[in-house]
Amino acid sequence: MEKKSYDEACFGAGCFWGVQSAFDELKGVISTEVGFMGGNVALNTRNPYELVCSRSTGHAEVVYIKFDGKILSYKALLEKFFELHDPTQLNRQGPDVGDQYRSAIFYYNDKQKKEAQDFMKEYQKKVSKKIVTKVEKVETFYRAEEYHQKYLAKQGLSSCHI
Repeated sequence: MEKKSYDEACFGAGCFWGVQSAFDELKGVISTEVGFMGGNVALNTRNPYELVCSRSTGHAEVVYIKFDGKILSYKALLEKFFELHDPTQLNRQGPDVGDQYRSAIFYYNDKQKKEAQDFMKEYQKKVSKKIVTKVEKVETFYRAEEYHQKYLAKQGLSSCHI
């Protein structure tokens, strides 16, 4: 069996449009997709975004990342993740409120879990408020509708954060 030629990461840091755009800029990122993870129901529907926005599923908006670990480290992805949002805000980022906007790191293996936990301990020393980021095992990734993929680029925007 051939080994995968890429590594994987998945982060929830608020609205996934700007998060995807920021990760796409990193050298070593092979591809990104926006979607949902960490909920309590299957999103086997043509319109998962509407269901998630109903706040009844428990899913977070996430960015799934394929990356070349020889070019880009998982730690560098963690650094970008914490730079992109406020990990001390519970279930919100700026004007976006709800559990789908929570701060979450979904890990694929024990090495990623430990690296995320260690990074958070160090990062906590740099901020005065308590970090509320959840570190959770990867679950089923539900891809968001096509119009959400690379949304900012499709709209000719570089950022959606004020």
